[in-house]
Amino acid sequence: MEKYLYLGILLFAISYPLAQSFEHRIRYASQWKYLFPGLVVTATFFIVWDIWFTSLGVWEFNTRYVLGFFLLDLPIEEWLFFLIVPFSSIFIYEVLIYFFPKDHFLPFAKAFVWVLAPLLLVLAVLHLDKWYTSVNFFVGALTLIVHYLIFKEKYLGRFIFAYLVHLIPLMLCNGILTGGLTEEPVVIYNNAENLGIRIWTIPIEDLIYSMILFLMNISFFEFLRNRQTISPISRLIKT
Repeated sequence: MEKYLYLGILLFAISYPLAQSFEHRIRYASQWKYLFPGLVVTATFFIVWDIWFTSLGVWEFNTRYVLGFFLLDLPIEEWLFFLIVPFSSIFIYEVLIYFFPKDHFLPFAKAFVWVLAPLLLVLAVLHLDKWYTSVNFFVGALTLIVHYLIFKEKYLGRFIFAYLVHLIPLMLCNGILTGGLTEEPVVIYNNAENLGIRIWTIPIEDLIYSMILFLMNISFFEFLRNRQTISPISRLIKT
C-alpha cells in the first residue's frame, strides 16, 4: 500500500473541492472554463522546471511511495500535482471571496509586492550557488512584479488571504510528502541546493514555490474571467 501514498495525498487534496464544485452558492464548476486554460499553461511551466531540477539532482522521488509510472523522469503523481493543487487552491480563493466579500488584505497588497519581491531578488543573488533557492526566489520575485504590473492591487488582497489559508492544507500534505509521517520522504531534497531551513519537514523555499504556482493560476484565471465579463460591454461601446 505504500506505493499509493503520493496518489492518496493528491486524492485527499482534490476530494472536497471536487465534491463541492457544484454547490449552489460557490458554483465553482461554472468557473472551470476560466480555470483550465491557466492550469494547463502553468502546469507546463512547472513540469519543465521539475524535469530540469530532477536532472540537476535538486530533488528526486522515492519509488517506495509512488505507483512507478514515470514520464520524463517524473512520476505520474507529480504531473497530476500541478493540476490538482491549483484546482484546489483556487477553490479556496473562490470560497473566501464568497464568505468574505470585503477585501480585508487590499491595504497590504502593494507593500506585499514591493517588500517581498526585492527581498526575494536579494536572496536569489546571495545564494546563486543553490539552484532551488536562487531560481525559486528569482521566479517568485518576477511573478509578483509581472502580476502587479498587469493587475495592480486588484486581486492581490484576495490572493494574500487565500494564500495564507491554503498554507494549512499545504503544511499537512507537503509535510507528509517531505517525510513528516513516513520513514523516508516521498520527495527527497538535495540540501546542498536549498537554504536548509525547514518548517516542520518542509523546505522554506516550498512556500515561495507554492506562491508562484498559486499566483500564476490566479493571474490567468482572473484575466480570462475579467475579459469574458468586459468584452460584451466593450463591443457595445465600440458600436
